[in-house]
Amino acid sequence: MTNQEILAEVQEIFRDVLDNEKIVLTEEITANDIEEWDSLTHIQLIVAEEKHFKIKFQSKEILSWKNVGEMLDSIRLKLQ
Repeated sequence: MTNQEILAEVQEIFRDVLDNEKIVLTEEITANDIEEWDSLTHIQLIVAEEKHFKIKFQSKEILSWKNVGEMLDSIRLKLQ
């Protein structure tokens, strides 16, 4: 799976969890760029991604992400 394919699926997860169909993700986007993305919804997003992709993130991995692109990289590596 490419980052673009993963991005499309993650974007749908974001739209569902944050209840905002207008969200358009790019690899550079951070939580500061999306009003609905706070600490609680961050956890909900992580759980939804783990369920969707059938993967598990480590805490230190999650804390190291600086933007959506780094999140996508982690998902892609786990899917290999």
